[in-house]
Amino acid sequence: MKQIMSLAFVALLAACQTVPVETPVADSPIEVPQAETVADLPDPIPGQQWLYASAEASVAMRQAWASIAGYVETAASSAPTQSVVLTPESAPGQPSFLTCEGKPLAAVFDADETLIWNLGSMGYFAREGIGFAPAIWDNWEKTGAGKAVVIPGALAGLDRIRAAGVTVIVNTNRDAANATGTEETLRAAGIGDFSHGSTLFLRGDAPDGSGKDGRRAMISENYCVIALVGDQLGDIADPFNDKALSVAERRSMTDAPAVASLWGNGWFILPNPVYGPSIRGGFDDVFPPATQWEPTPPAETPVIN
Repeated sequence: MKQIMSLAFVALLAACQTVPVETPVADSPIEVPQAETVADLPDPIPGQQWLYASAEASVAMRQAWASIAGYVETAASSAPTQSVVLTPESAPGQPSFLTCEGKPLAAVFDADETLIWNLGSMGYFAREGIGFAPAIWDNWEKTGAGKAVVIPGALAGLDRIRAAGVTVIVNTNRDAANATGTEETLRAAGIGDFSHGSTLFLRGDAPDGSGKDGRRAMISENYCVIALVGDQLGDIADPFNDKALSVAERRSMTDAPAVASLWGNGWFILPNPVYGPSIRGGFDDVFPPATQWEPTPPAETPVIN
């Protein structure tokens, strides 16, 4: 028996996406023999190898978490009166931010591939040679406690953030119907105890579906949010994930002068080369024509693939 595994696997989990993203379809699917033992399995895709197993990813995550914690400590000590959450009527190009004088401080985090790596579900998908299956992911949300691991650097970073008097809040696109399972997963990973509707916000808590701006507004009713952290731009603000944006336009939006200084200073994105709205772009998007180059004179040595 053979199973068909699309290259679209890299764009799978909707749980971290802030708006639905169409899964890219490979020109030619890859036929993967049905594996019977671990030795029969193909290697994980390069993004998984890097993110979940490499020393480089571990270092990158620990560096990022140290930076997040340091920023939060400094920001908390200055008694901020302005949030880093955009007001509902504004956008990154012309932003305005919620005011929050007198409210307790909070830092808001995505969960999947931000606080935890979903090794259990990702490994299952890879072993079975299937793409994203909503029913299987739903079951993972319910029963995955103990099979997701905390991201390197997160525990030390969270300890520093909490010691600074800042509440840790999770805003994830896991389903509200599976709140208990998500609470158990975060607890089993050592992240802490979270309560749905108080320190844990899930898809379905606000009417904008997988968009997170509605939940950020709910959180901001009670807290001054001084840091937003995720692995997708939608963890910062929904306009970044407008499906009408081209690859170049989406990137340009992050460079807008009014918000460019916020990256690393209230807005934080962790690397995720495995899935999500960042995994897109044709050849000219990735390698702009203006950068096209060929060796002169033509190379005579064999090309090593």
